[in-house]
Amino acid sequence: MKRPFYKEGIRFECQGEGKCCVTHGRHSYVYLSFNDRRRLATHLGLTTTAFTARYTEKEDAQYQLKYADKDCPFFKSNRCGVYAARPWQCRTWPFWAENMNSVVWEREVASYCPGVGKGRLYSAEEIEQIVAKQKDVSGCPQKDD
Repeated sequence: MKRPFYKEGIRFECQGEGKCCVTHGRHSYVYLSFNDRRRLATHLGLTTTAFTARYTEKEDAQYQLKYADKDCPFFKSNRCGVYAARPWQCRTWPFWAENMNSVVWEREVASYCPGVGKGRLYSAEEIEQIVAKQKDVSGCPQKDD
């Protein structure tokens, strides 16, 4: 079995520039677990029910942020306005399954994300755990994180 390009780990630390939020133009879907909704609601001083009604929509048994024109309601002036409470999907960037291919990593992540190569070293095992959990949260029926 071929070892992944990240077999020695990857250094990464978010630099807060918001480039991951506009990876492919406008971000299209941000999926939310119950814990994401609860954390965001608390951060905004809302109940989870009020947050869910105001900021989410449910499609195929999954909650996602709703927003007009594919702009995240919390992304303002190229910054995340809820960074401390951001959803799991956002917290796990850049360790998403679709990014964990050497070609994609070089072309679509490392080439523009200023956090790549900085900060702590994530081991290959940690990266694979993050990718697996990310799939649970955003690719399958809702699970708590």
